[in-house]
Amino acid sequence: MIKMENQSSYHSELIKQAAKKAGFELVGIAKAEALPEEFDRYQEWLASGYHATMQYLEKNLEKREDIREILPGAESVIVVGLSYYTPHSHRDFREEGKISRYAWGTDYHEILPMKMQEIVTALQFIDPDSQSKVYVDTGPIPEKQWARKAGIGWQGKNSNIISREIGSWFFLGVIISTIPLDYDSPMEDYCGTCTACLDACPTNAIIEPYQVDANKCISYWTIEAKPHIEIPKEIAINMEQWVYGCDICQDICPWNRFSSETTIQEFQPRKNETGFTFQSILEMKQEEFSDRFRKSPVKRTKLAGLQRNVNALQNKEQE
Repeated sequence: MIKMENQSSYHSELIKQAAKKAGFELVGIAKAEALPEEFDRYQEWLASGYHATMQYLEKNLEKREDIREILPGAESVIVVGLSYYTPHSHRDFREEGKISRYAWGTDYHEILPMKMQEIVTALQFIDPDSQSKVYVDTGPIPEKQWARKAGIGWQGKNSNIISREIGSWFFLGVIISTIPLDYDSPMEDYCGTCTACLDACPTNAIIEPYQVDANKCISYWTIEAKPHIEIPKEIAINMEQWVYGCDICQDICPWNRFSSETTIQEFQPRKNETGFTFQSILEMKQEEFSDRFRKSPVKRTKLAGLQRNVNALQNKEQE
């Protein structure tokens, strides 16, 4: 029989084994508690207007500060990371728009929750009366801060979580549990004096280390901004062919030389396509868009948004 003082350690190991068996390259565990310092920084970011038109980020603030407001009685926060890196690249073709690497294949919302259920099953095995909640970028969870606290990586100067083992090309998933477990320690920041991401951003969206202004971010304008909102000229002239998202600050990150190819076939580029010609996007009809991007992240921006992005690029070229 396992001694009481060793139970949490044993249970933590079971959870980590379940995560690895499910295919996650990264897994860490943090204590469920309030994040006062992180929340203060978040409120300062909101007050500065750096979230642009994403008003949903202003909601459920009490849950963003204290995860126990989401699941009363929560004891542990389990964070997993799943690589989506594939060794493909964009074509150097002036008339082709580039799609962000994370959107080349199937939407991660279709993949991660199912795999995370294997961890939930392990939690229920440990304590059938326990409660758990699964989140994949679907609620008021500051995933990056929990990933940092759980020790799976540090928050880089481009604001992304970076792992020493696999770089930053990975998706995050969070499970809140009422089971007390052993907790990992936050990882040291290994960015050092490097400013590659700040120097490479063509719109200067990384206004200072660890601080991103969405108003200047290509990913914000090509994904989050509603289709009827015109892309500002100062952004359009620096979009560098991106029509959905932007990977510049990750492409340039030295830690991504350690990226390992994903084991998930669904994350491979559909039809080996990493971008689309401007003409094909502008001529695309809704039926074709819906069919081509079914279960793809690209559907988020809608056909009108994708065409808006191409028009911004082409108008820039004509000026």
